[in-house]
Amino acid sequence: MDLWTSQSNSGKQVALWAACAVAGLALVIGFRDFRGSGANALAGFLLGALLLIIGVVGSLASDTQTVVIDPKSRRITIEDSNRFGVKKRSIPFSDVDGVSVGYLGKRSNFVGWYYLVLNLRSGEEYALFSPGRFFEGGSDRSTVASWKQRLEQYLGQ
Repeated sequence: MDLWTSQSNSGKQVALWAACAVAGLALVIGFRDFRGSGANALAGFLLGALLLIIGVVGSLASDTQTVVIDPKSRRITIEDSNRFGVKKRSIPFSDVDGVSVGYLGKRSNFVGWYYLVLNLRSGEEYALFSPGRFFEGGSDRSTVASWKQRLEQYLGQ
């Protein structure tokens, strides 16, 4: 079997944080004058300030995650790289007790992410292809189910 490498889309992360910052800035500017409706204007201003802060901090902290599944070395390597450094984690195939599909979101809003959950022998659950990292296909259950099947084939060797 071939080496399986997948990388998150940091561009979509930055776009999400930028949209949050722009919405926050619009609210801050729109509600900067408290003379109008008093408490409502203050609430709008504070919400805008919160969104602006979340957007700026989020864009600074956004990262790229690379997942490498190597059947030859029988190892899963996860590398998170951001502006502040690189963090690596390596999980041997022998430590994986099972694989399942996880879900984050709300079906009624039609917003959701699917991801793989590695059940490790230590009892830990590790989210692979983490939600919110924008891995291509992460919002499609059938795609993630095919990832699960592929990973189980790799683990079964």
